[in-house]
Amino acid sequence: MMQLRTLFFTSILLPWILSTAAKDKYMEVRRPKKDTANLPDYDTVQDSVTDPAAAPKAVDVPTCLLCVCLIGSVYCEEVFPEMSAVPALPKETAHLYARFNKITKIRNQDFADMATIKTIDLTGNLITEIDDGAFSKLLLLEELILVENKLTKLPMLPAKLTLFNANFNQLKTQGVKATAFKKLTGLAYLYLGNNELTAVPQLPESLQVVHLHNNKISTVTDETFCRGNSSYYIRTNMDEVRLDGNPVVLSEHPDSFICLQALPIGWYH
Repeated sequence: MMQLRTLFFTSILLPWILSTAAKDKYMEVRRPKKDTANLPDYDTVQDSVTDPAAAPKAVDVPTCLLCVCLIGSVYCEEVFPEMSAVPALPKETAHLYARFNKITKIRNQDFADMATIKTIDLTGNLITEIDDGAFSKLLLLEELILVENKLTKLPMLPAKLTLFNANFNQLKTQGVKATAFKKLTGLAYLYLGNNELTAVPQLPESLQVVHLHNNKISTVTDETFCRGNSSYYIRTNMDEVRLDGNPVVLSEHPDSFICLQALPIGWYH
């Protein structure tokens, strides 16, 4: 009887036990290991919501993740987290639209390597200061838009500008050189409305439109738009002038607009 039990164990049970053990080991090897997820600390997440200082900074995020980068154009509009400085741009950037952010200053190095840039639009920021050489080396820059900022003075402007718009700032005459625009021989559109200017700067012959409304300009002369020593001079390019919203009384300066093809537009007292 003992021999029969031994034979039964060795011939039937032992192979079955070994087979089951091998199968379990095989399944263990195939079973995927569970990854441990590194979840953010709850307190840290709450801090970033309730305390903006604890949130990641815009400068720590690559520009083309923070903004929309298309071929030659970068759109950084109403960026979150808040953008307080001009981001590092791809070198092939031709057009930058960084509107409605919290940029406070433009530094010389912000556009130092941007030889290809043609358009810079910084509308609706908090810019109070621009380094004097920030734009001067941008040889291809054609359009510079600084609407709705807090500028009191202007930096040196690049020679190839065709459009400059600084409406709704705090520009003062002492902060805008009289010759700031004179050498911009391709400038066609100049917008300086809603500022604190008390005098009209020298205007290049290329200008087609100039807006100076809602400033503090109290007088104009025969030389402001025309050439007082020539009754034959006609300013052929200039189509539109706005001086409304200034304390100047146009009827007191009848010869100041004699060279223009149309009188200033707007409502005047």
